[in-house]
Amino acid sequence: MADHEPSRPKGAFDHRLKRMREHGMKPEYRREETEAQKNRFLNCGWGRLVFANTYQETEKLVDTLRNERPDRRDIAFYVRDPHVLVGSAPQELFLDPSHTFRLDLATYRPARNRRKGFTVRRLSSRSDAEAINELYISRNMVPVPPEFFWSDLDPRTMTVLVAEEDETGQIVGTAMGVDHNRATDGADTGCSLWCLVVSPQARFPGIGEALVRRMAEVFKGKGTPHLDLSVLHDNDLAIALYEKLGFERVPFFTVKRKNTINEALFAGPALEDKLNPYATIIVNEARRRGIRTQIIDAEGGFFRLSYGGRSVACRESLSEFTSAVAMSICDDKATTRRIVERAGVAVPDQILAGAAEDIAAFLEKHGSVVVKPARGEQGKGIAIGLSTLDEVLEAIDFARTFSNDVLIEECVAGQDLRLVVIDYKVVAAALRKPAEVTGNGRSTIRELIDTQSRRRAAATGGESRIVIDDEVQRCLQAAGHGLDDILEEGRTLAVRRTANLHTGGTIHDVTGETHSTLIEAAIRAARAIEIPVTGIDLMVENPRKPEYRFIEANERPGLANHEPQPTAERFVDFLFPLSVPQPVRTTLDRAGT
Repeated sequence: MADHEPSRPKGAFDHRLKRMREHGMKPEYRREETEAQKNRFLNCGWGRLVFANTYQETEKLVDTLRNERPDRRDIAFYVRDPHVLVGSAPQELFLDPSHTFRLDLATYRPARNRRKGFTVRRLSSRSDAEAINELYISRNMVPVPPEFFWSDLDPRTMTVLVAEEDETGQIVGTAMGVDHNRATDGADTGCSLWCLVVSPQARFPGIGEALVRRMAEVFKGKGTPHLDLSVLHDNDLAIALYEKLGFERVPFFTVKRKNTINEALFAGPALEDKLNPYATIIVNEARRRGIRTQIIDAEGGFFRLSYGGRSVACRESLSEFTSAVAMSICDDKATTRRIVERAGVAVPDQILAGAAEDIAAFLEKHGSVVVKPARGEQGKGIAIGLSTLDEVLEAIDFARTFSNDVLIEECVAGQDLRLVVIDYKVVAAALRKPAEVTGNGRSTIRELIDTQSRRRAAATGGESRIVIDDEVQRCLQAAGHGLDDILEEGRTLAVRRTANLHTGGTIHDVTGETHSTLIEAAIRAARAIEIPVTGIDLMVENPRKPEYRFIEANERPGLANHEPQPTAERFVDFLFPLSVPQPVRTTLDRAGT
């Protein structure tokens, strides 16, 4: 030891080491002054938020978690010694694989510019509550009984925000905030953010960021010191957003109870994780009913369901109950058109691409045409709104890379309506809208497309992307733009004419407002093809009006993204009628009413 350094007696720092061992990097226990500050939890509708830092006895915390309702998801937050808690009931509890992040509200600064196209506001109506549940269901989250928002929610303790599109009034995002000071009677002074959800169909960027910022501003205005949240460790997009806003990771832990809702979090990765969303939604519904599932080939979406002596092989919504003949009819668009036309379904004029003079005459007759492969799916090789012979001939050459036979069809103006038919009943109807971007006054259209493509891929499990191809170039050129143009702030621009989900399109439920003529046309087409499960595509002026033209029939319709319609439930009903647990329920029934 150097001469100038003072000597320290042995054990001089023992008290510091002891404090670090007992308290370092752990949530503090509050030294409660009243009984009201002990063992606190808050009913959030989807389950209880349990403030583990108000529990001094592990046994009482375990007992609280054991009292979780079967249809709810409780969360023990700020667990001081998670290894001790889980070790006390290892068959019942697990350490949630989430990170905790904290935003220091004393140093937080609001955004300078407000995002345009939508408004963030507080929950204010029953329709808001229903829309929130639809968003929860779309993300496989636990829905909240609607009456909770009016009977049990204390707005001084819980803040529920929604993001509403200015143009349509549609609720496209939500978030919930909890004031810990009120929830714990002063035992904890912070706040937390839960249930941040953005609709996969949202048209405008920045909705999630706007919800988080608004929540931070609400609590900053109350003088709350910090805002905490818990996010799954592999949710890279969400973590990037939080870090961008100034959140920092803190070493606090969350413990949950082992139940069917949380199974994916504690059972580890399974083969079905490779299933796409269209197969996953069916497998999950089957398992919910106790139907045995066997994954045949996850990457291809093949699986087998077995129940009560019946075993059915499926590829997504295509099952053994769809005949090879029906499949071959749907595979050939020209054949499909002839069969449904004979059944009295209205169809557009169509020719097989051949001599140039015949193509020119057809184009002159209709003014604008559609070119598409006679065989194919997912919108590949389709060009819409072609008005010159050169455009048509170029599109034919491209379509032939997908099919030797190419069809030319009159271009019918209107909206793309998908009707899902199961057991010759329409169970869902949705408008499919082409991919579009919204300008911010800074980014090029190419950059906007790349950003929107990433958002669509994240929202659909990689199933929806916007690929920059000739169709995008034609669409932009018709609108007087190029890829390197900067789109003015707030302007929305369609970048494709095809409304297929796989090419970046979005889907919007209109089941309750679809005209009976359109429903009858879809059923008539399905019966003509003799296909029990199909997606019928119609071009309509308005889903509330009877005018339409048949476009095509899909033998393997995607059942995901049709919330709140119970497409997967009706498909499993069709395969296994005896497995139906109870009469058909509405969305509100599924939410617990």
